[in-house]
Amino acid sequence: MRIALINEDSQADKNKLIAETLCAVADKYGNTVDNYGMYAETDPHQINYIQVGVIASVILETGMADFVVTGCGTGQGAMISCNAFKNVVCGYASAPLDAYLFSQINAGNAISIPFAQQFGWGSEVNLTMLFEHLFCQDFGGGYPRRFADEEKISRVKMYTDIKYCSQKDVLDALTSLDQEDLKKLLDYTEFKDLFKKHAKEGEVTAFIRTLLAL
Repeated sequence: MRIALINEDSQADKNKLIAETLCAVADKYGNTVDNYGMYAETDPHQINYIQVGVIASVILETGMADFVVTGCGTGQGAMISCNAFKNVVCGYASAPLDAYLFSQINAGNAISIPFAQQFGWGSEVNLTMLFEHLFCQDFGGGYPRRFADEEKISRVKMYTDIKYCSQKDVLDALTSLDQEDLKKLLDYTEFKDLFKKHAKEGEVTAFIRTLLAL
């Protein structure tokens, strides 16, 4: 699994700690992490929690990654911005149990973490355990296990009958945004380098390539 890490501005100074913790766990399970920043609150290229969802949607839709780890001060804003997009199913996790149940029951493709609330002494231990419980086994195994089939049916119905019917296709959503704002958001070196390496061919990839003149 290729995992994308996205930090927004208020918690950007924790990027190094989060990235190192995530990479250590991901490596154990044969996963790869790409760090999309922000890398520090003083970065010239800024990403706020509202914009996290746009980047997450593009990353997932173009195949640049299979899963997104993000968050903000409370974790709520980043989760809401991600779930605004049809192709992102983002959960919330402040503790290892949250992460484990999300992976086994909801089996989405993004997680939002509160990086300010109660983030003090020992927080790196909680974060390590959270990532361990998120990635320790394949998604969608069910909890309790005997409910796995029913939970899968519920997930499919949620996505196909509700989410996919109530939200715009990703390309339509992206072209509906202010194009100058979208270009400014995606036009930074690290994103463009990762896009060139990992984006798979498709409508959204072609759109982003044209937008950024790549």
